[in-house]
Amino acid sequence: MEIILKYFADFDSTQIAQLEQLEGLYKTWNEQINVISRKDIDSLYEKHVLHSLAIAVLCNFKPGAQIIDIGTGGGFPGIPLAIFFPEVEFLLADSIGKKIKVVNEVSSAIGLKNVTTFHGRVEEIKNRTFDFAVSRAVAPLGDLWKWINMMIRRGQKSEELRNGLICLKGGDLQKEINDSGLNKIIQAWSVDNIFPEPSFVEKYVIYVPKL
Repeated sequence: MEIILKYFADFDSTQIAQLEQLEGLYKTWNEQINVISRKDIDSLYEKHVLHSLAIAVLCNFKPGAQIIDIGTGGGFPGIPLAIFFPEVEFLLADSIGKKIKVVNEVSSAIGLKNVTTFHGRVEEIKNRTFDFAVSRAVAPLGDLWKWINMMIRRGQKSEELRNGLICLKGGDLQKEINDSGLNKIIQAWSVDNIFPEPSFVEKYVIYVPKL
């Protein structure tokens, strides 16, 4: 938790309480349903919560914005972002039911009112549109954009960025970006420039605007 407060000083008491509960909840649920790597569970706040909040540094979602988290797994980046932006609506989607169960239980336990879930593939969501999609190490960029492009509405529901896709990825991404066909419109930021921690070397925030 200390590493979160190292970079963010303006959480209110409710947000701090919600963040503080995450470690115990995830450790308990991870013993039953493996949603976080065993070697990473003791680094939950750095490798999962802080990593997720890199998106919040770059994109200040406006109140009322609607965000979908594609392949949320155990709730990342969606749950930390929902804590950070209590006036923004988040739909956390995953095709694996036991992971959605963990998301629902954690969200309920910490009192998140702005999170709903969807059990299924994102392509199965019908009659919904969103301002932004977020994801973390789920699928190649081209696939993510193909799945979500038509669900993202045009506009600008953040202070800095037009509506679009924001994803957390790692490693050498040049081929993936070239293969996506989106290389002329993509923006990328190094996470270790946002949070200078060793675990964020070669981690990136990738943004694709809805044109």
